[in-house]
Amino acid sequence: MPTSSTDILAALLPAETASPQETQALGLRLGAVLGPGDVVALYGDLGTGKTCLVKGIAAAHDVPPETVGSPTFTLANVYPGRDGPLYHLDAYRLRHLDELFELGIDEYLYGDGLCLVEWPQRLEPLLPEHTLRLHLTHLGRDRRRIAWNDR
Repeated sequence: MPTSSTDILAALLPAETASPQETQALGLRLGAVLGPGDVVALYGDLGTGKTCLVKGIAAAHDVPPETVGSPTFTLANVYPGRDGPLYHLDAYRLRHLDELFELGIDEYLYGDGLCLVEWPQRLEPLLPEHTLRLHLTHLGRDRRRIAWNDR
């Protein structure tokens, strides 16, 4: 039986899902081991299920999945979670890192909330060392592969 969060992640990932509902359910299981101060970087092309996974993680923190949307145009959405704020960042349309400093990126990445970042490669130099990096790959139709590495 896994005991540490690393053991639990290793038991859950890599995983393949066959529908948006399965991707969200995986997010729910992942969200159970994530908490305040954690940062999750979600790498993957458009349509790989990043926001769907976020909905599941959010649900694990008592944030209704139907309230979670991609913050593509706002860069950040903040939701009140069970144990503190849940920060959902999307750097897809980020032009300059300075935009993030104006938003208060330090609070998101180094604060007491759970921070989920889509398109993290655009702000890679700012990510904390302890960032959990998840890689989502589209396998065709509704199938997705979700894997992780710690660096």
